[in-house]
Amino acid sequence: MAVLIPALDEEDALPVQLRRIPGWVDRVVVVDNGSTDGTVALARSAGAEVVHEAERGYGAACLRGLRHLANQGRPPEVLAFLDADGSDDPGLLADLVAPLVAEGAGARAGLVLGVRQSVGGHVGTILPHARFGNRLVLSLTALLFGRRFADLPPFRAISFQALQSLEMDDRTWGWTLQMQIRALRAGLAIVEQGMPHADRVAGESKISGSLGISVRVGLKMLWTLIRERLR
Repeated sequence: MAVLIPALDEEDALPVQLRRIPGWVDRVVVVDNGSTDGTVALARSAGAEVVHEAERGYGAACLRGLRHLANQGRPPEVLAFLDADGSDDPGLLADLVAPLVAEGAGARAGLVLGVRQSVGGHVGTILPHARFGNRLVLSLTALLFGRRFADLPPFRAISFQALQSLEMDDRTWGWTLQMQIRALRAGLAIVEQGMPHADRVAGESKISGSLGISVRVGLKMLWTLIRERLR
């Protein structure tokens, strides 16, 4: 199993996150998306594989990580995605991937979504305007594709082979939404299970902390919905 972490200027939070990853994880890949701080050096010192993607964008970073895993020896059977900010707990990776490795005919899932749940009465780092945009996109997804997802969480795990078959190509913020839509259309068994989501451990959010960026993210999500519906 491998864990993929896109990172941009996360020198304060990333070391905390890397220390919490269980030792049974085979590979940890940090995709640097143009950091100007100590993110890269700290990731390497923690033993992570580091690759670089100059084009800014969450999807671009994820795609770069996928190419690295596909081209460097034997690809993992399962890949988990994790943010660098520490808001999701990698100590729960075993719970996240359990449906992907379940025994029994028809028991295995193809995609598991770590639906963000409240910690201490609130869902960390998700501000009201971001929460509203999330609900709007999820409602439109249900209308257009017939599945009401609970969330578009970054903390997720998927069969690597299944992920490759989805032919992902979104290079910005529509990555998570595109994956869920394409997994649904491909007939993958999708499991949503609650995962505690806390405040980021350090640093500032690149998205939800800014209303302007949140609006841009929302527009990108709407474009992704239209594009996938017409695909």
